[in-house]
Amino acid sequence: MTEPSAHLQLLASLSALRDRALAAPTLEALGFSMANDLHPLLRFRQALVLAQQGDRLALLCVSGLARPTEDSPYLVWLKRAGRWLSTQLPDGQPRWLARDALALPEDIAEGWAEWWPAGLWCIPMHDREGHRLGLLVFLLDQPPAEPLRGLLQGVWQTWAHCWAAFAARRRLPRWRPRRSHWLIGLALLAALLLLPVSQTTLAPAEVVSMNAQVVSSPIDGVIQRMQVRPNQAVEVGTPLFLLDETTLRNRADVLDKEVAVADAELQAASQRAFDNPQSKNELTLLGAQARQRRAELAAVEAQLRRTQVLSPRAGVAVFSDPDDWLGKPVVTGERILHVADPTQPGMRVQLPVADAIAIEPGAPVTLFLTAYPLDPLHGRILETSYQAKTSDEGVASYRLLASIEGTPAHARLGLHGTAKLQGERVMLGYYLLRRPLAALRAWTGW
Repeated sequence: MTEPSAHLQLLASLSALRDRALAAPTLEALGFSMANDLHPLLRFRQALVLAQQGDRLALLCVSGLARPTEDSPYLVWLKRAGRWLSTQLPDGQPRWLARDALALPEDIAEGWAEWWPAGLWCIPMHDREGHRLGLLVFLLDQPPAEPLRGLLQGVWQTWAHCWAAFAARRRLPRWRPRRSHWLIGLALLAALLLLPVSQTTLAPAEVVSMNAQVVSSPIDGVIQRMQVRPNQAVEVGTPLFLLDETTLRNRADVLDKEVAVADAELQAASQRAFDNPQSKNELTLLGAQARQRRAELAAVEAQLRRTQVLSPRAGVAVFSDPDDWLGKPVVTGERILHVADPTQPGMRVQLPVADAIAIEPGAPVTLFLTAYPLDPLHGRILETSYQAKTSDEGVASYRLLASIEGTPAHARLGLHGTAKLQGERVMLGYYLLRRPLAALRAWTGW
């Protein structure tokens, strides 16, 4: 082949390299072309395409590999070598780095001797503003010829131009605000903080009956049996629960015998009184003892009649698991259950002290039930407690009672959810900074 023909073939090869770079659809495809297409001309051992990421170089492509293994010993060492390489090209010009002519760090020298040949030909890639995009490294045994370096200069520029085009897609345009922009932004922020908004807070809530009656234990005793189930419909006079009668019946039997003894003694004293004047004096005492025994027996019998507790009204029995009450000692007045009217539901809200806001009767409430999150219940505050008490969850809370508008079918007693309470209208700045300001004042005492 003549020298002009070889020169034309070289120019055609370089033109084909540029065409492939311009046709690359992604940065990864461009990096693969950069790492592999120059092998027929340079006969390198390996080519590396490293992308600039801050002050370090990240591997983009390796010649001969579609996807390198990230945890291989070579690539782990290459990360350290990339940081060292980024400091060896301060002027941004292609440079030949010979191992024997460099004062290498110990860890870099060991890896170079194991994996790299005698020299590196490093070509930095820059965009039009001079920012480094990355580095193209060819592992060679000897430096390339000077004429070839000049011919490849156009290829470097084409690759850098294509690389910069891909990098521009990923990089957002830089915008530096001026002083006037800052002033306008601060003015808009101040105006936004002055907007009036409704003060709101969230609190756990439960659907309860607005018309419920407490059923408590009429006497001291032990619950023998719960005669209704939770949420069971009851009528007036329906048996609710039964107290154990063993102690009272034994006491009644003993008193019955004592009454009989007292009557017998009284009768005998009455018969003796005809002949013995002393027996007349005993009649008054024995009569009083007989009346005392009858009164005690009547009191025990009255308590026996109260061991069976009946429903005072129609409604639904509301209480916990019946097994929790079986055999449990109770005292007079201890609450056992509620008989509630399910046709008059309401909301009972436990507002934590930490989340409390100024709420007056009549404030709107929205309850989002856990079982029906898409069908909230709406109502208004009816009453609020002015003293916080510990709730069942151990949180100091205010108790609020609210109505439920309409007669929704899913407002069943016992359902829980989260209530959104709406208070008075305040500025947006106060709404956002209320709790931080309260914490700051509590911490500083100001």
